[in-house]
Amino acid sequence: MTSPAQLEEHFLVLAPTGRDATLTCRLLEKAGLAATMCADIVELCQRFEQHGAAALLIADEVFVNAGLSQLRDTLSRQSAWSDVPMLIFTGTSVIGARPNTLKQLTELGNVTLLDRPLRPVAMLSAARTALRARRRQYDARAELLEQRRAVRQRDQFLAMLGHELRNPLSAMAMAIHLEDRCSDPARYRDIMLRQLSHLTRLVDDLLDVSRVTSGKIVLRREDLDLIALTRRCVSVLPSNVVDGITIEHVAATDSAVWIYADGVRIDQVVTNLINNAIKYTTTGGTIEIRVSVEEGQAIVQVSDTGVGIAPDMIDRIFDLFTQVEGSLDRSKGGMGIGLTLVRSLVELHGGSVEAQSPGLGGGSTFTVRLPRTTTVPLPRPMSNQMLVEASARPADEVLIIEDNEDSRELLAAILRQRGYQVFTAEDGLSGLEEALSRRPRVLLVDIGLPGIDGYGVARRVRANLGDSVYMVAVTGYGQPEDRLRATDAGFDTQLTKPIDIVALERLLASNERRAAH
Repeated sequence: MTSPAQLEEHFLVLAPTGRDATLTCRLLEKAGLAATMCADIVELCQRFEQHGAAALLIADEVFVNAGLSQLRDTLSRQSAWSDVPMLIFTGTSVIGARPNTLKQLTELGNVTLLDRPLRPVAMLSAARTALRARRRQYDARAELLEQRRAVRQRDQFLAMLGHELRNPLSAMAMAIHLEDRCSDPARYRDIMLRQLSHLTRLVDDLLDVSRVTSGKIVLRREDLDLIALTRRCVSVLPSNVVDGITIEHVAATDSAVWIYADGVRIDQVVTNLINNAIKYTTTGGTIEIRVSVEEGQAIVQVSDTGVGIAPDMIDRIFDLFTQVEGSLDRSKGGMGIGLTLVRSLVELHGGSVEAQSPGLGGGSTFTVRLPRTTTVPLPRPMSNQMLVEASARPADEVLIIEDNEDSRELLAAILRQRGYQVFTAEDGLSGLEEALSRRPRVLLVDIGLPGIDGYGVARRVRANLGDSVYMVAVTGYGQPEDRLRATDAGFDTQLTKPIDIVALERLLASNERRAAH
């Protein structure tokens, strides 16, 4: 069966008198060029409109009657990208009898006139030139279609992004409105914290996709027990998220399944797959997380009894911004980046992931395969962070340099509640003056400051105060090169906004212990 692409590269030949059409088709086919002989102008126009053509080879006697008008009408309906080449075999029959015909033919568009008698080598050269020109048009069409697809995909993503951001923002706004008007404000604070966590995850996923696709993810590998990791992922699921859905964790082996991987990233993979299963599983459904070993590989399978995946979606389900269509209401949606991130992170670890589903309504199974290590790691000593003491003496003074008033005052209030002496500055110049005059133990510096940016502040403080001050960059820039730039400027470490207060407390407590020694 001839494919659409093959039909598009056919030459349509129309020479109604003599043996010109037969000889032309035979010559083209001998040269490896497919050709179809048409009986009249109606058949040629129909074939072209239905299947396209590499070029039209037409003898000029076709235009004696209504042929020219019919061809002009057909060509006028071409797509914007198309300008089909036409090779017109000319002689005295039309051109000599009707002087205006030459002008009308050339006005048709992409026309090359070939005078008869025509040498075979000249005709083949013209045919090949026409084919190359037509292929460039096909390439332009493919590029145009890809651009249109990308624009549709972008617009769809922006619409989804707006939806996903507005939902938690709306919940937070209402919780703030109600917090001071009810007897149980803790309930609304919990809502705000939950929605803030959701927003942070959305932003992190977006940034992680960007980092992975640009090759900027650096894996911090360690020995991990995959059974313990997946069990932990299940244990921390919020109860309201899994309400009405049965979550089962199954280990096909009694011993640990060790892998050498980045724990944060594998946790991200498993959590994304579980959240994806929850998203597409209705109340009363079941999700199973199974860990096993197969042919030297560590296997994680996340299966659900949810809406399933249509056969035509299986190959596309890991593509960026792709979602199962028409299965759930939009409130269960997402931005279509979670599975893309899963595949990218798994492949970074030398593994693979695949999706299986019997179809819509039949549930789905996602299988991750990772290289397994057979060496049982030695127990590691507890890290300093694990030994953080709640009674650690707070720093005498903390200076916050932040131009956003709300962020500055809220962070200051949190630290004051924990016993720190806190001072603030709203720009780089005043912050630098405060730092040099007060000589605080800790400096929390935003990067995007007016006057002097955070890097400039850090360099000058370090040059004047040396190692007596512990400097933390607090910024919305979280790429690896941003962290490297912060280190080069003199910062001891960096926290990415929104600030994890627990992580900040650990940093401050750890700094106090270092200062005490």
